[in-house]
Amino acid sequence: MDMSTSSPVITDPVAISPPLLGGMSSNMMPFSVMSGGYTGPGMSSRRKIEEVIVNGLLDAMKSSSPRKKHNLAFDQEDSLDEDPDYSAWMSECPSALTSFKHIVANAQGKKIALFLDYDGTLSPIVDDPDKAFMSPAMRAAVRNVAKHFPTAIVSGRSRKKVFEFVKLKELYYAGSHGMDIMTSAPNSEHNTEKIIHLEYYLQCKEANLFQPACEFLPMIDEVTKSLLEVTSEIDGARVENNKFCVSVHYRNVAEKDWKTVAQLVKKVLEAFPRLKVTNGRMVLEVRPVIDWDKGKAVDFLLQSLGLDDPENVIPIYIGDDRTDEDAFKVLRQRNCGFGILVSQVPKETEAFYSLRDPSEVMAFLNSLVRWKKHSLR
Repeated sequence: MDMSTSSPVITDPVAISPPLLGGMSSNMMPFSVMSGGYTGPGMSSRRKIEEVIVNGLLDAMKSSSPRKKHNLAFDQEDSLDEDPDYSAWMSECPSALTSFKHIVANAQGKKIALFLDYDGTLSPIVDDPDKAFMSPAMRAAVRNVAKHFPTAIVSGRSRKKVFEFVKLKELYYAGSHGMDIMTSAPNSEHNTEKIIHLEYYLQCKEANLFQPACEFLPMIDEVTKSLLEVTSEIDGARVENNKFCVSVHYRNVAEKDWKTVAQLVKKVLEAFPRLKVTNGRMVLEVRPVIDWDKGKAVDFLLQSLGLDDPENVIPIYIGDDRTDEDAFKVLRQRNCGFGILVSQVPKETEAFYSLRDPSEVMAFLNSLVRWKKHSLR
């Protein structure tokens, strides 16, 4: 399938609902705060609307980025089990490790397709996004699982960045929340030196690319510059251009300054009505207003790879962030496959199962490989 020329699968961005800021529309404010804007009658009510919007975004930032209730001692497995809130949540979203036999029983006689988020799933969450390295053991686990099951990385990172972290040619890659998808890798007939060369891999002529938001690239670059400028004075704020989206990290920002971050992002987006902001784990994501997310990306990958037959394929998606909920929801709606949330705190989720951290993700992947090898005997 040539995805560069496939039929459009997105809605006209202009026809979709306006960009959301904390659940409210930014185009409710037809004036520019940054330029001084409107000063006539109704200014007071508009300021109230603006405050509601900012507070809504702030609430979303807090709810999607819960602080751990546990100190270092509580990071131990027994301490988590003794937390009544966590235990109650686990009854609703049980461990994928303790439920492993049930998961693979449903996959008996079917093909498993595996989808993996990166940050917080394959690598630990770290203060510096550029240092979110996966361990050699995790890389080996992902490489081994990809030998037995079609495996894709679906990340908010740019496709180039996530490949630089993962460095595995055996996988499919969907970067920028699925707005930059590579569905075929160089085959083994190519020279090995070419295969491991990053730029060759990313631009390989044999690779099928699907990029539904190409027209937004100049806009993304422009909004990145604006966000870098307005957040430059906020200690700990970090702006990351992920090609088709922009991440505003506030993990290292004092919580008292989160509202300032929300205000600045809102102000910048007033000049970009075709962009919206969504919230993730300690990050605000500025994205094109198109009908596309990780769930749509999973659906697209399943179809384009010939894995969309629910009678024969069981998709499994593992992720830790709110943006992964779109993929969990798709699997529920398909009534086929399992979403697995990576979390050490109770969260509302569309996932069926949970894992506590990347170490448990690695254990789950290794279990899949052992089960597959055993089933082939």
